[in-house]
Amino acid sequence: MIKKIILFASGSGTNVENICRFFEHDDNVEIVKVFTNNPKAGVLNRIKSFDVVFEVFDKTSFTNGRLLSEIKTISPDLIILAGFLWKIGVDWVQAFPSKIINIHPALLPKYGGKGMYGSHVHKAVKENKETETGITIHFVNEEYDKGDFIFQEKVSLNPEDNEDDIATKIHGLEQQHFPKVIASLLYK
Repeated sequence: MIKKIILFASGSGTNVENICRFFEHDDNVEIVKVFTNNPKAGVLNRIKSFDVVFEVFDKTSFTNGRLLSEIKTISPDLIILAGFLWKIGVDWVQAFPSKIINIHPALLPKYGGKGMYGSHVHKAVKENKETETGITIHFVNEEYDKGDFIFQEKVSLNPEDNEDDIATKIHGLEQQHFPKVIASLLYK
């Protein structure tokens, strides 16, 4: 049986592109659609080389149930948040329990919560002189970055690492692990 996934992104889309590439020749997985809340998101350019449908949506359709109804008709095996910045509502979590996953650029529970994404996280890690950081892949629940952990991976930091160095290390972990973790959830 073919496993169906959908992806949500708000920004550049490097993780979405990597996931599309990972599953591109897997006949058992279909990336049904990529959704974005940003009509200027880089993700739209990154998916052009893949045979993937996309949809740009607004806050109203996200909160009034229209988008949720559409996704219910797709009946995805997984909903993957790959750089998606809006909070997922309780109605979504209830409709898709243990089927919505997110990747966070830190070792949760540290550096999670509202406003903690991308460079904001890397800046906080640097300011606190952390000796390591990493990624957390977790299920989504009603609170930002509070869902059960699925996977974590650490990377060491050097005192001379700046925010860009930290971002590069995190990006490497995301690229290496996110698609594999998705596959492990689909095939378990």
